[in-house]
Amino acid sequence: MTYGHFHDQSKEYRITRPDLPMKWTNYVGGLSFGGFLDHTGGAQVCMEDPAVGRITKYIPQMPDSDLKGFGIYIKDANGRLISPFQVPCGHPLDHFTCRVGLGYSIWETTYKELDFTIRAFVPKGSSVLLYDMTITNGGEDQTLDVYPVVEYSHFEALKQLTNADWVPQTMGTRAVTSPIGKKTGSHTPTRSHRGPGEEGSTSDQQEVYTTLFQQAWMQRQSHANYLTSNRPALSFETDRQRFLGDHRGGTWQKPLGLLEETLSNQESLRGNSVGVVQHRLVVKKGRPERIIFQVGRLEAGDIHSPEIQDQVDYFRQEAHVDQAFDRLLDQWDSHLSPLQVQTPSASLDSMVNVHNPRQCWITFNWSRYLSLNQLGYGARGLGVRDTAQDTMGIVVQQPQAAKEKIMELWTMQRTDGSSYHQYNPKTLEATEGDAREMPDRPQYYGDDHLWPILATASLIRETGHLDLLGEEVSFYHEPDHRGHREVFTVLEHIRRALAFTHDQVGADGLPLLGFADWNDPVNLPTGAQSVMLAGLYGKALLEAIELAKAAGEVDLANLWTGWHGEMKETVNSVAWDGQWYIRYIDADGTRLGSQSNPDSQLYINAQSWLIMAGFVAEDRSDLALAAIEEHMATDWGIKLSYPSFNGFDPSKGGITTYPPGAKENGGIFLHANPWVMIAETLQGASDRAMDYYDRINPVARNGQIEKFESPPYVYPQNILGDEHPQHGLARNAWLTGTASWCYQAAVQHILGLHPEIEGLRLQPVLPEHWPGYTCTRVFRGTTFHINVTNQTGQAYSLGQVGFDVTVDGLTQEDNLLTGFDGQDHDVTVTIKNRVSL
Repeated sequence: MTYGHFHDQSKEYRITRPDLPMKWTNYVGGLSFGGFLDHTGGAQVCMEDPAVGRITKYIPQMPDSDLKGFGIYIKDANGRLISPFQVPCGHPLDHFTCRVGLGYSIWETTYKELDFTIRAFVPKGSSVLLYDMTITNGGEDQTLDVYPVVEYSHFEALKQLTNADWVPQTMGTRAVTSPIGKKTGSHTPTRSHRGPGEEGSTSDQQEVYTTLFQQAWMQRQSHANYLTSNRPALSFETDRQRFLGDHRGGTWQKPLGLLEETLSNQESLRGNSVGVVQHRLVVKKGRPERIIFQVGRLEAGDIHSPEIQDQVDYFRQEAHVDQAFDRLLDQWDSHLSPLQVQTPSASLDSMVNVHNPRQCWITFNWSRYLSLNQLGYGARGLGVRDTAQDTMGIVVQQPQAAKEKIMELWTMQRTDGSSYHQYNPKTLEATEGDAREMPDRPQYYGDDHLWPILATASLIRETGHLDLLGEEVSFYHEPDHRGHREVFTVLEHIRRALAFTHDQVGADGLPLLGFADWNDPVNLPTGAQSVMLAGLYGKALLEAIELAKAAGEVDLANLWTGWHGEMKETVNSVAWDGQWYIRYIDADGTRLGSQSNPDSQLYINAQSWLIMAGFVAEDRSDLALAAIEEHMATDWGIKLSYPSFNGFDPSKGGITTYPPGAKENGGIFLHANPWVMIAETLQGASDRAMDYYDRINPVARNGQIEKFESPPYVYPQNILGDEHPQHGLARNAWLTGTASWCYQAAVQHILGLHPEIEGLRLQPVLPEHWPGYTCTRVFRGTTFHINVTNQTGQAYSLGQVGFDVTVDGLTQEDNLLTGFDGQDHDVTVTIKNRVSL
């Protein structure tokens, strides 16, 4: 079954059925103001921090049929209620399309003779979500009442759910009217209407805009949410009970307030806050009528001030809305332009050109903070580990944003070289994360401090700006008596991070686990060791060695080279299990991830990261990767571990709270799949790397939605493994490190566009059946139009082939592009067997 299709020309996915197996979402705006929209028209919107800046009330667990944050009702002259989204009225639509675009969603729906087009987006730099609706009537002239509806949350989101009496006592709404005049009017009114609260109406009465300002009492002098439009208002409502008539049996499907001629026009002083505004439009046959709704948030000391009114007035003008939307499209075109590819794989092209970099940017902005699954309650904030990896996915398109975030991440590092686990992006207050819940365990994660090294190296390789290593940044600690924080260079932060892992090793010489490594739910007692950490540490050392050599820090490079050799020897003497590498050594010496274990004998992260670290000889790499293919690879992706635990075991931690085949307990945790792809390309297994890429590419699941369920335009976090009865079911779309790493695996390792400090290395590892590919790559301000031809006629490893490279027809000595002059250049790459060179 299919529920929609990709429309690559417009860079959209178009949902064609409203009866999806789950809510599919799209992100608008950013963390400063924004959130996500779902296909039913629902909106989860916040400002700056989802935990304490919530605007709309959206509870993902509620049925699709309920209103979720925002909706639109239409009432015709006969009193018939419909919704252009289908939800919440529930009537079937004659046509439904939801266009999931880059920072916007557009609904195109039809009910009988009425066609609706609704365009929703957040203009860049604004604090307002616009719903721009056009109604076209294909039948006789009609008079329609149009009602935008917002249900508000308390700004402290968790209190909306838990503080039953206090929240409604603190919420209130005030209505402000303003005349429609030459300054702000964007249309010619079709008739006069009674203004809110007025007793009568005359033909010469001036029409007014109505803005509903909703606030919590303690924010009365600082912030206000608002709902308004560019059309005159007939009436309004601000209390959910009055609107629904729920004590009389009213529902979101049929609010009793809409059965009346007008709404109550009462300003709610307490209660469950909603904003509803009634507009009356005469929609003539073949003459579209346009109405623009605003759902926003303002700094509002005085909601009656001219400054506030000017801000609200701005997007009442249709031209301003159109200009803002055009700017949004231009910004996304610019964002995607640094890399565009054309390969034999249409699904790879769709992801690499549009959907994967879009997801990388959204995940970079939101980390794991707000989605259908990460609900943004409490103090989750941004994860250091997560955000460092997300940053690696945007360095091609947004290097300045990446730099700013990397410098912020380094401020989360303690002076001993370890790092806090997560922090609030607004206050920069950091915490130890879930480790605080188990005070008898280490209060640090063994991996957090190492990921910023990889992010820093990734940015320097992309930009060539080695001077970043000399920039100064503070550690996370209290300022001194003068209010100053001690600062050191980025290179010193890297040195301390590596030294921390070097010094924090267990009885067998492997890095101590801390509270956990990347695999969060495995929380072993103090003294446990992690083999994945050994691999991550080894990879970070390789990156740091390269940086130190380029910076002329010979002594540091030599020191770290020695450390790398020491850990390599330790790993191979301690962690090899005959067919693969183990994953952990418990505090009592028990080996986990071993053939001797009854459960979880094999973990993929130990194999992939040790290969990426350069710790594994070719014969052992072949065995370890073959074990993954034999025991772990399913048609829907590679499982994280095998076989699953089958029962709760508190000594192993949260991993055993999942049933077999779910999440980290034998599930297909997609984040770890591209690490195997990268390891395969390092071994030259091009066909297997591409095969693994295809297995988790969501584009390829567009015809299997009844099983997959997740939106096919973004990677999910996890898919149920083959030990689970619902194998293939995906969840947690959008906010996952899978996005960053799949982008890196495809672009740098399969397509072989690999940035180095000296330049761009062209080193494709292509599948046997690929004749080649073409791409445009902007690198350090220079545009390269690259044409790759594969003349091997077979699968190959890097040691078996050579690369003939020409630039503007001139043959190069090697496959490294240098000399960045800001111009366009034509590049050819020919992959040949060495015997034919």
